[in-house]
Amino acid sequence: MTTANEPLLVIKPRRRGNLFPLRDVLEYRDLLFILALRDIKLRYRQTVVGVAWVLLQPLIGAGLFTFVFGVIAALPTGDERVPYFVFGYTGLLLWNAFIQIFLKTNDSMVVNSGLISKIYFPRMVLPISTVYGVMLDFAVGAVVMVALMIIYAIVPGPELLFVPVALAMAILLALGMGLGAAALNVSYRDVRHLVPVFSQFLLWASPVAYAASSIPPSVKWLVALNPMVGILDSFRWAVLGTPVTSWGSVVWSAVASVLVFIAGLVVFQRSERRFADVI
Repeated sequence: MTTANEPLLVIKPRRRGNLFPLRDVLEYRDLLFILALRDIKLRYRQTVVGVAWVLLQPLIGAGLFTFVFGVIAALPTGDERVPYFVFGYTGLLLWNAFIQIFLKTNDSMVVNSGLISKIYFPRMVLPISTVYGVMLDFAVGAVVMVALMIIYAIVPGPELLFVPVALAMAILLALGMGLGAAALNVSYRDVRHLVPVFSQFLLWASPVAYAASSIPPSVKWLVALNPMVGILDSFRWAVLGTPVTSWGSVVWSAVASVLVFIAGLVVFQRSERRFADVI
């Protein structure tokens, strides 16, 4: 039995050095699922096409890429067996997952400012909850990818086992970039306007609409600094069997994804305590 002077609940600050608050996130897993479900329900509410946008966006994008880069520019896919439409769709499938996680993570703090300023919960729950809906979209798009491979008689090999690795690299990179941007976005709202512009530059600097092998040798080393080059190249290799331009680039992408993720975590964790006051 407690007296009037004894607190019912004592909230203690988390000890520093706990880079990823896995225990806290698991403790609030119900909130994590509720936020993820809310994101999925709200995304296509009051839209005419509804969830079909998950299929239309990559299909329309692949069609435009096919016309501009496959027909007009006549860029190669790196494998004569792979039609450009399938090549473009595969790149967009992974790119959309990456960029959606990045953009949603960046906005996760500002969009949920009401929750942050009123109640306590591990702030890491908000950016992680965005991954669930994006992965659902990826799964739906993957079904269309399977249908395209059947239509064009593309038989995957044992390389298909590498798909989760390439996807994990893309998720880590997107989360790392998004966490850092989200922490800055709380204090500097200019970040919210800069991120979409940066995303457009990153799109054209990544081999989404073109093969990495078509990059001129004189600038290939410079372009390869972008981790998405190795990630996209290895993802297409795993799904379509197209050759990997450089495995060194893939290794660099894996290392860079982990480093960016850790850096994003550090920035986010150091800024987390002042979110409620600043936002």
